Amino acid sequence: MNKPLVAALASLAITGMGVVPAVAAPAAKADAQPKAAAAVTVDFAGTVSLSNCSGSVIRFPNSADTDPALVLTNGHCLETGFPEPGEVITGQSSSRTFGLLNSAGTKVATLRANQVVYSTMTDTDVTIYRTTTTYAAIKSSYGISPLTVSSTHPVAGTAIKVVSGYWKTIYSCNIDGFVYRLKEGDWTWKDSVRYTSACNTIGGTSGSPVIDTTTGQVVAVNNTGNEDGERCTVDNPCEVDASGNVTVRQGINYAEETYIIPACFTTGNVLNLSASACTLPKP
Repeated sequence: MNKPLVAALASLAITGMGVVPAVAAPAAKADAQPKAAAAVTVDFAGTVSLSNCSGSVIRFPNSADTDPALVLTNGHCLETGFPEPGEVITGQSSSRTFGLLNSAGTKVATLRANQVVYSTMTDTDVTIYRTTTTYAAIKSSYGISPLTVSSTHPVAGTAIKVVSGYWKTIYSCNIDGFVYRLKEGDWTWKDSVRYTSACNTIGGTSGSPVIDTTTGQVVAVNNTGNEDGERCTVDNPCEVDASGNVTVRQGINYAEETYIIPACFTTGNVLNLSASACTLPKP
């Protein structure tokens, strides 16, 4: 898992490959031939720094500006410790704080949670916090909008950026493919995103939003990578296919898809795990 480590400081100094500042896409030239959709500008606006992880202020396609703002990070970033395999936490009181970043990566405000809406490390690796403010209030005070979570499955080959509020670093690569089961220690995640090698994320990037550079929407949440080439141990996840075959890819990093989350929230950003289309693990 991409938790902060002492070694991460040394790693950061040598991770120039794949780490780039956010820049605007060049203007398209007039041309009679159809072109692929231009990339959107991806920067730090709407991301947050936690005490030990990264995260982002998120909304869903049907969220309202007056809804309480939500923050997305990893399940293993939960302040009360890693959820156990099979454990799902909902409605837990929290007063955790988040440093809200602007487009340049400068902290402009401190947001505070009042609840852990949802947290698990089963099938996926997510924590969603409810804050004490609304999207409209954040926009009015700081000019920052939330990131929208896509409700469709990501596509292999898609250009992505992993935006770490903890390190104020943006990693650029592509979705290499999807992993049937990703196993790390006692935890197993389903249909995980595998990055191409340029996204060499390090400790502290856990919880970073993974953003599709064409749509600007969140398609996954960064969570782990195989550091030492070990097989299925903590910090060394392994890939398991549908036949049970195990593959170890040292130096490759992963994320957990987020498209299943919007179907589990209803009006007012209220969690509804009983919704017919909701497939998140339940308590």
